[in-house]
Amino acid sequence: MTGIRRLLLGVLVLALCLLGLGTVQAAENTIPPGTKITMQNWQQYKAFMPDGMIALFDGQYAWKMPPDVEMDVGATTIYPLPKPFWDAVEKYSAQTRLVKLPNGAYNLVNYISGVPFPHPSGPDKGTEIADDVTFRPGGVLETGFPDLKGTASSSFCTVDRFGSKACTRVDYDYRQLAYNWFPGVPHIDPHAAGAWYGEWLMVEEPEESRYTADLTLFWQDVSRDPDDYVFIPALRRSLRLSTSARCAPLFGSDMTHDDQRVGWNGGASVFEGQFLRDQNILALVDLTKADGTFPDNYDMPLGWARPSWGKWEVIPVWVTDVKRIESMRPGYCYGRRVMYTSQNYYANVHLDLYDANMKLWKVVNIGLNPEVDKLHPEWGLQYFGGILEQYWDMQNQHASHIFTADRYGNDLIPDIAFGTRFDNISLYQTPGGLMQLMR
Repeated sequence: MTGIRRLLLGVLVLALCLLGLGTVQAAENTIPPGTKITMQNWQQYKAFMPDGMIALFDGQYAWKMPPDVEMDVGATTIYPLPKPFWDAVEKYSAQTRLVKLPNGAYNLVNYISGVPFPHPSGPDKGTEIADDVTFRPGGVLETGFPDLKGTASSSFCTVDRFGSKACTRVDYDYRQLAYNWFPGVPHIDPHAAGAWYGEWLMVEEPEESRYTADLTLFWQDVSRDPDDYVFIPALRRSLRLSTSARCAPLFGSDMTHDDQRVGWNGGASVFEGQFLRDQNILALVDLTKADGTFPDNYDMPLGWARPSWGKWEVIPVWVTDVKRIESMRPGYCYGRRVMYTSQNYYANVHLDLYDANMKLWKVVNIGLNPEVDKLHPEWGLQYFGGILEQYWDMQNQHASHIFTADRYGNDLIPDIAFGTRFDNISLYQTPGGLMQLMR
């Protein structure tokens, strides 16, 4: 009996050791809530940081973390995505395929609604992730105007190497025109005219630039290049831009057209991704509206998030290296775009952008603000709400802080303007609508 007891005791000790090892491994895969990350201890948490964030902490570039930086870590919160969205995914995603065209570009075959690849895998996993970000869940209509109660125009605030600051206030009207999964919304809007998404921006301030507007249309035929238009008030006319304008800066900022929609606006045809790894990283995904006061509520000169912006959470991401297809790489601004994409929401929370010589060019931090969709409050909080995008040009020491909140607590409220003049496709999502801006 003594031998049996010893054997059982040994098994019990081994089991407890294994359980203990599992506990240690699990603990090492996150950061305890209540942790404060500072310049004194940040290296303990490098495993939870994107490469660009590490570069800011390392201090190897002119842009670097301020000495008093503090990142307060909170518990990780996962908000379930709407049931109608998942119904569409389950119904249609099995039939969606990526098909490579003779020029190396891709076509998305049999895509109907939802994310096309809810469980990306296989040799095209990185490209599938990029396509999921393109078609990630969001509001049908996202608007910000000074005369739309409760919302605010977005702000494009820049800082140069001398510390000079300038802000441009921009009205916006983003509308999903096709592939809709929202209850009561046409799958393809009768006024879509072949487009699936429209992005309209117009300068509100400063006064000398007022009415300057930018319109981008993405087509249901994803192999067709997006169309970009700009309205020039001095000429009282709109111009169609060339495809090379995808690299042009928006309103003097460090954001380009291909960055425009929360860090990824390149479409689903002429880019391919290489999956690099799974990683748990720190992300600001419960953003308050404290970022709406620039520069007072920013940790300058970098402009990093202050603790009042909300807790940082450790979330699982896919890390993907996205490049233009080989035949279209010459002359393109970015050599590679490393995307850190939330595995729960299919949204980017960080990017590292490299130039054509594969040198780090821009570090991008993205903050997300969950909001209740006014049309469907039963869904609870969703990442359809306010956004913060921060671009640090590491080579030219220029920065841009782009945010939807304002100093009065107003922010993006998804779909609140349905049934009003702001849901006007002919005005906001067509080139002809640009010609009506100064009438």
